[in-house]
Amino acid sequence: MLGFLFGLNARLGRLHFFLATIALAVVMTAICFAIAMAVLRTTSPSMIRPEDLVKNPAMIAAMVFFGLATFTLQSMRIRDIGWDPVCVVPAWIALMIVDHVVAGRFPAWAISPEHQGTMVGGLVNLVLMLALTFWPSADSEDSAGNPFQPRAREAKPSLSNERLSRVAQGSPRPTWS
Repeated sequence: MLGFLFGLNARLGRLHFFLATIALAVVMTAICFAIAMAVLRTTSPSMIRPEDLVKNPAMIAAMVFFGLATFTLQSMRIRDIGWDPVCVVPAWIALMIVDHVVAGRFPAWAISPEHQGTMVGGLVNLVLMLALTFWPSADSEDSAGNPFQPRAREAKPSLSNERLSRVAQGSPRPTWS
């Protein structure tokens, strides 16, 4: 049940993933705008601090929704590529945690003082997002999805091979024994 809820057993193609990501961004923008407007109506603008907005229960619910929706979309796309999301997603999360710890421990390696990650983590995220957006779908559910091997085609011979085999069978050339 959880496999289908979080998209671990479902598949999502490239175009659908791209459009769903755009739609999620639009929906989250509208939700955040609505929450900000609600906070502005109840509090004067001079009294609002960013910490208070993040601690707002509606904002926490929106962040949880966004996290689960993103996790589901990425898991579905990873499954469609032919990779196992049960292995890829925890490895991705572990790498981002290590990147955050390294950036906190060695501030000189961080992208900037405001960022909590290194250039390596940023590049890994970029490469994985590009892979999710542009990597071709696997042939079937149990396919490994190796992009370097040509896809299996039907066993139907080409017309030129048929002509060559006909000519070779009826050839008047003598056979050498």
